[in-house]
Amino acid sequence: MTAPQRSSGGMTATERSAGASIEINAVTKTYGNFRALDNVSLQVEPGEFMTFLGPSGSGKTTTLNVVAGFTEVTKGSLSVSGQNVVGVPAHKRNIGVVFQHYALFPHMTVGRNVAYPLSLRGVGKAEREARVNRALDMVKMRDFAHRYPSELSGGQQQRVALARAIVFDPPLLLMDEPLGALDKKLREWLQLEIKRIHRELGTTFVYVTHDQEEALVLSDRIAVFNRGRIEQVGTGRALYDEPATLFVGRFIGDSTILRGETQSDGTSTALKIAGETVVVPRRLTGDGAPVMLLRPEKLTLHGPGQDAGQGNHPGVNKLPGRIAEAIYLGSESKYEVTLGDGSTAIVRSPLTEQSFHIGDPVVLCFNGADAKLLADDQTADTTLT
Repeated sequence: MTAPQRSSGGMTATERSAGASIEINAVTKTYGNFRALDNVSLQVEPGEFMTFLGPSGSGKTTTLNVVAGFTEVTKGSLSVSGQNVVGVPAHKRNIGVVFQHYALFPHMTVGRNVAYPLSLRGVGKAEREARVNRALDMVKMRDFAHRYPSELSGGQQQRVALARAIVFDPPLLLMDEPLGALDKKLREWLQLEIKRIHRELGTTFVYVTHDQEEALVLSDRIAVFNRGRIEQVGTGRALYDEPATLFVGRFIGDSTILRGETQSDGTSTALKIAGETVVVPRRLTGDGAPVMLLRPEKLTLHGPGQDAGQGNHPGVNKLPGRIAEAIYLGSESKYEVTLGDGSTAIVRSPLTEQSFHIGDPVVLCFNGADAKLLADDQTADTTLT
């Protein structure tokens, strides 16, 4: 008989927990007259890595707390693996939770901290020791089992907190900005470790962050929150390439937003910006003024009078501007360009292309087909902090 294949974390396929599904249906949470959540609905698939992304106060942590059982809903329903959990206290939901500030017991060793959830569940000593060792192996902290939290770095403490959350094999693990207090290098390394652990466990992960790069690295799908609502749910690529709203387009990645006097002939849309006209070969459906959104890699810069490389091709739009900021990023340069109407364009250029300096006059060029046409929303400019 062939032995079950064991992962690098020491867990066999049959030992992995089956990930839980989550169904949030029209959930509203109010505090007096304030709506923290406004009719939020979302489905999370078993074993999925779902990230809640948004600025401070957007509702992402409140939604996580509703799932955890720390916050009761005002209206709506919530089920985990098909079971209604509204009114079920947090300690009876069998959910692992990792917080930003570790919440380790200072008087307990690493091993005892990790064993604590098993002790609460009445797990015997031999099995408890085996599970603790397995969990510490997964986060590469077994050699630190006899140390106390005060003897560990911040990154090590966070790995212990993660081990404690997974030691009882929960079908669902919730993580609330767990890497927010760590430096950039350590945060990037732990992102990959969390991704590896998720892949090995098969557990459903729900992760809260305001860092869009972190969300892109970790997630199968991302739910973008804004003002207590979910604006869009999708893969990182879908959110970047096809944002449904101006807020999503601005929050996911760098972007250039063009506004101006609008004209449409039914098949294309033209914007007049400081006396120049740019055209997109599509029109915005529905009412409201459109804006154009452009990603930095879709824009090119040329000196005044230089050929844009495509001659007078009708699909190429050109806008004069001036370099306001030039930033060296190692593999590329990032430019901020002030346009004639005072707006700012963001351009990323490979170092192999022509370089520019602050104050240089330039021509911003882009193909109209690369612009996204979205309904204007002035509030999107004020909710990104």
